[in-house]
Amino acid sequence: MAEASFLTDTRSGYDTIAAAYTETFAGELDASPWERAILSAFAEVVGPGEPVADIGCGPGRVTGFLAERGLAIRGLDLSPVMVELARQRHPDIRFDVGSMTALEISDGSLAAVAAWYSLIHIPPAERPAVLAEFHRVLRPGGRLLLGFQAGTETKHYDEGFGFPVSLDFHRIVPEEAAAVAEAAGFAVEMRFVRAPAGTETTPQAALLLLRSS
Repeated sequence: MAEASFLTDTRSGYDTIAAAYTETFAGELDASPWERAILSAFAEVVGPGEPVADIGCGPGRVTGFLAERGLAIRGLDLSPVMVELARQRHPDIRFDVGSMTALEISDGSLAAVAAWYSLIHIPPAERPAVLAEFHRVLRPGGRLLLGFQAGTETKHYDEGFGFPVSLDFHRIVPEEAAAVAEAAGFAVEMRFVRAPAGTETTPQAALLLLRSS
């Protein structure tokens, strides 16, 4: 079966811009107190030493942050170039190439999953299947953290950092994300929305979800 075009385009796009992206956003968490607070709270409620996967990890910025807070975390990303950069920057953390649409992770093996600004590359029609995958790999009572831009727009880019790409960024309405998650067997523990800051053009959102069934 041929791979879905959105996966091919996303992989190719991030392979192309990986180096520039990594350099540009290297210090993003240092300038984002709300994001640091949410990620730190996530690490605290999951607990030290618990097995966690950062899905759509890019160059491992969030993966490394969560590892520093005690989680036994691994990273997974669609882009081989991003995974190689993550391995270089965080040699003590495991990083693998893979897709959130078909995770090569055993059923019920994780205490938590983080998908921090990675679900935004999944078209709305494909989100229920991805949430079902997250549910599958989590043990009962496991937690899922989603971060995303809030809204209804799909933003398409033909250029990124001066390189030709074909990347879609799907804004997500928090209430709709919560409804899809609840249909997949999750309950909402925390819902966060903040106004745009700096160069941002959309509100930013996060959901902390509990595998309830």
